[in-house]
Amino acid sequence: MIYEGVGYVAPNDDGRRAYIEAWDIQTNKKLWDLTVFTNRIDPKLEEDVQWVFIDKLRVQDGTLMVASEHGKTYQIDLKTKAVTQSDLAGSSEPDGAAQLHDIPEAVKRAITNGPLAKEYNVSFHVNPFYLHGDFNGDGKIDVAVLVKQRSTGKLGIAIIHGEMDKVTILGAGVGLGNGGDDFEWMDSWQVYSKGRVARGAGETAVPRLHGEALLVGKSEAASALIYWNGKRYVWFQQGD
Repeated sequence: MIYEGVGYVAPNDDGRRAYIEAWDIQTNKKLWDLTVFTNRIDPKLEEDVQWVFIDKLRVQDGTLMVASEHGKTYQIDLKTKAVTQSDLAGSSEPDGAAQLHDIPEAVKRAITNGPLAKEYNVSFHVNPFYLHGDFNGDGKIDVAVLVKQRSTGKLGIAIIHGEMDKVTILGAGVGLGNGGDDFEWMDSWQVYSKGRVARGAGETAVPRLHGEALLVGKSEAASALIYWNGKRYVWFQQGD
């Protein structure tokens, strides 16, 4: 669909991730892309039957309305790129500003409603605020979610492993390589597929990935891989 000279499309070419691309109609240049929701994939089941795609797009009062095949509706603020789910009960940030988010069950069990709830809040400072992947290479899908340490306000990532809901905190008060113990600097992240890794800045050895990694970064600055080395998560610098 087209709105104020920008074309919005849902490629629907990735069954794990539903996303929107925005294109300048005159120059045919892609302006941005944004993940609207991701699908938790149970490795024990046939994967393609678990995919959920975007079904409809429309604009209402400057907000892009996105409907999924399962009837869920998401709203994208075209100015801030904030994503909210309109048919969920609101979940409040510590400052009391209500935001609507589709929080995975694993995150609810481990953090939102679980034993870590007293220490951490789910953070929505970057879209998407959670990612799926097999981060420790055990064949089970894990969830990485942005969190904020309640006592200090420091930001970081919680990785929830498979069905065990075992949680590892990176940042948010726990130091990790050059990332430090506060990931406030981070404004982008994505899943990095298991495979060959390019040599990093100042690194002499290239890591062997046991599973998928997290590529974290700051715009126009450095990026890094966070990956499982068989014992723990470690930091691998990608640029200066």
